[in-house]
Formats: sequence, C-alpha cells, structure tokens
Amino acid sequence: MRHLLRMAAHSSRTNMHTRNLAIVWAPNLLRSKDIEATGFNGTAAFMEVRVQSIVVEFILTHVEQLFGDAPLGAESPRRSLLLAGGPGATA
Repeated sequence: MRHLLRMAAHSSRTNMHTRNLAIVWAPNLLRSKDIEATGFNGTAAFMEVRVQSIVVEFILTHVEQLFGDAPLGAESPRRSLLLAGGPGATA
C-alpha cells in the first residue's frame, strides 16, 4: 500500500492518483472468488469491482492511520502483544 501511495504522490505527472490506482489494483488486491467461480459479467461484475476499488481507495487514503510507522512486513507492536498473550489478548 505504501508503494501505491508513493506512486500516487506523482499523480501530477502520471494522472495515477489514489482513485485510479485503486481501480487498477483492486481486482488483484481483493480478488473475488464469486466473480471467478460464477463467471459474473456485466452489472454484477462491475458492482463487485466498484466495491473493491472503494475499499482500496479508502486504505490508500488512510495508510498511516491503518499501518502506522511500521516498516513493510513488520508486525505492529499491538499485534505482537496480542499474539504473545500480552494486554488485551484473549484465551
């Protein structure tokens, strides 16, 4: 997501702002087994892809709030505490 956000930072030259990036990348990032299995076409497929792109655009516009400063691939401290049985973990 951070890479796509860096790409969006160059939208003045590329015209690939967050909405365009979301439209292009959403079907790959949020694959839909419904579309693949049932062979959706037409309006149903369009609506499914539209929902996917809205979700990806939301994520891109809130990358820092969602992922914080953690480097790519690193677990967040909160997740580590939950997995290790720290504060807030449930049995």
